Parts: sequence; C-alpha cells; structure tokens
Amino acid sequence: MPQPQTDRVRPLAAPAPFRPRGRRLSGRRVVVTGGADGLGAAIVRAFADDAARVVVLDPRGEAAARLAGEVGGRALRVDLTDPVDTREQMEKAVAGLGGLDVLVTCAADQRYAPLLEMDPVDLGGTFPLPVQSMLVAVQAAACAMVGFRTPGDDCVGKIITVAGAGGPGSSGPAHHAAARASVVALTRAAAQELGPHGITVNCLCPGHVLPPAEAAARSRAEVAAWSAQSPLGRLGEPRDVARAAVFLASGDSDYLTGDALNVGGGMALH
Repeated sequence: MPQPQTDRVRPLAAPAPFRPRGRRLSGRRVVVTGGADGLGAAIVRAFADDAARVVVLDPRGEAAARLAGEVGGRALRVDLTDPVDTREQMEKAVAGLGGLDVLVTCAADQRYAPLLEMDPVDLGGTFPLPVQSMLVAVQAAACAMVGFRTPGDDCVGKIITVAGAGGPGSSGPAHHAAARASVVALTRAAAQELGPHGITVNCLCPGHVLPPAEAAARSRAEVAAWSAQSPLGRLGEPRDVARAAVFLASGDSDYLTGDALNVGGGMALH
C-alpha cells in the first residue's frame, strides 16, 4: 500500500559559480576619486577588468600612478580638501577622457576617536572630506554629463558615492556617522536634481570589509565577532563592493536612483 507523501525540506543544489555578464562597462569613461587603495582601488580594478577607461584622482599621487599603470588607466594627484584643485583636476580628467560616463567618489578620512576623546582636528578632517570633496566632484561630473541627453536616452551618466555601513543611524564614531549620513542625504538630493538630466545618483554603503591579508592579521576572535553580525557568516571583501559598483555603473541599473545600497552581508539587519 503506498505511503502518504509528506512535505520534506529538500537540500538546495550547490549554487552556480558567479559569472559576470560580459563586459558591461566596455568603453565607459570613468573617474574614481580616492581610488589609490582600499575599496577605491578594488573598484578601479573591477572597472578596468570590465573594459572601462579609468582615471584615478587621489592625493597619494605615487600610489595612484602605480595602480593606473597596472590597469592601463591614468592618474592625477589632487588635494581633495581644496575645492578649487578638486574642480580643476576633475575637469582635466574629463578632458583627457573626452567626456564622462561614470563618477565614483571614495574619498574618506580614516581617523577614529570616541566622542569624548575627539580632537577638533579629527572633526575638522574626517567630517568635511567625504562631503565637501563629493559635492565638488559631483558638481563637476554633472556639468560634464548635462546636455548630452538625446531623445530615447534613458540615462546619460552615473554617479556613485561611497559612504559607510548602513548610512544614517549606523553605529561608529560620531563624526564618521555624521559624515556617512551626510553622504547619503546628499546622494538623494543630487538624484532628485539630476534625474531630469538623465543622470542617476546612488550610494554604496559597505559593511565590515577587509582584504584577506588584513583579515589574516586580525585575531580570530575579532574576525569571528564581526562575521557573526552577518547572516552570511563572513566578512566582506573589497571585491564584493566592487561588483556592486560595476552594477550601479552599468545599464542594468538605469532605473535605480537615489538609493543607498547596503553591501554588508545583511549586517544592517541588526
């Protein structure tokens, strides 16, 4: 006599390996500010691997030049705390590329201090840098993109800002939290203003991201504690954020604007 069927949870098949969908950024003209190392460098490499033409703007001129040499791009030294120099170098980069399709702003100051121990220098350096440099770079990029929209064009330019984990309301030193929230707010305001010109503006909000070599230098307890904050059970790597940046820079995201995309393995759920 046949036995009644019972609902059982079947194990899922092993996921297919990640395979990029071809070269989505082929020929796109890209400027990355703060791209000499860290997340910025990972984004530069990912864009170059996808056949984009990349200019790296960074105050660390030698590091930027080395990276540009590796990926076949170009580097310009810039003082991101100086609005005039930032504007001039942006214009020089755009002129060298013959136009601009994508801007990524990665500039940030890594000084950390608790609120009660904060030196005014920490506040003066960390808070304005990502916000001020972003504003100047975004304005210069928008000026280069506006006016190129033709009938039938859905999108003529992409602007991608990079903030910290979770955007507004996330934890961390007070001045960093304030800067992150400002970057997200400015992203949304710029998206509203630039949308009619066919320009999308979105923000990447990474979680705990460590290159494998840096993660290996941390204690097991520290890495385990951070990893436990993600439902995926691991820390992010720069390539995770870089892949998201490639998506935002591609035509696949043409109807996405004004959003803060958390790339933190679900850490923002806590």
